Amino acid sequence: MRVHRIPQTDKRSLGGYVTLKFARNTGFYLVFFSASCLFLMLEHLTHIEFLLHLAAIPLEVLVAVFIVERLLEKRETKAKRQQLMYIKSYMFRSDMRNLFLANFAGLKTPNITMAKIKNSPLEELREMRRQAEVVVYKSPEAMEAIIQEYAKAKPVWLNFMERAITYNFESIFLDMIYIIHFTDDYRIFKDLNPENLFIHEAEKNEWLMAKVRKILTDGIQKFLDYAIELKEKQPQVFHDLMTDYEFSSRSLPRRT
Repeated sequence: MRVHRIPQTDKRSLGGYVTLKFARNTGFYLVFFSASCLFLMLEHLTHIEFLLHLAAIPLEVLVAVFIVERLLEKRETKAKRQQLMYIKSYMFRSDMRNLFLANFAGLKTPNITMAKIKNSPLEELREMRRQAEVVVYKSPEAMEAIIQEYAKAKPVWLNFMERAITYNFESIFLDMIYIIHFTDDYRIFKDLNPENLFIHEAEKNEWLMAKVRKILTDGIQKFLDYAIELKEKQPQVFHDLMTDYEFSSRSLPRRT
């Protein structure tokens, strides 16, 4: 199997924004800190107490700017996450629907269905999420079908990666890189072995099988996390989303 490295261009895209912002802020802080030091040095040389008051002004400004900046960043991050929630709602109902339907349909334990998610109160949803810490699938063939859906959804992962760069969400960016590399490995294997199942190859490799389980299990957990978030903050969006999923799940073939 081929092991991929994170593309340097992708890391620079996210890292460059952070570095530029850090450099800009550091320069701003250094100017005020230097001004304060200058006044302290002059006071030491001239013994004019008024200079001590002047030295305190840049430090007070720095503290005020730091507090305001943190508040603005927090507000900006909240607004971006709100936007991301609506973007996820659209993608979950369109490009990612088959992936999540296949993932939940392949579950052996815990027994979680779209109807249960839709009709459960918030506390029961949280209990489902706790149960999803340990996931067992019905069969290797059921897992293969889910992996196929992950590979088909590569444009979605690329889209999320670009938005993670734009919004500076490093954790989402790294998650997308991880999934994209996995789907690339799947495609390479299938190109070389079109008649063989990828999951059977993974079963021979403990590291690769752990990666498969992580990605599929993360999919279950993140869907439940998002369902809980919607149930809390946007109950109508939650109802519409789960109504679509419940209806679509009825037409799925039963997997064993």
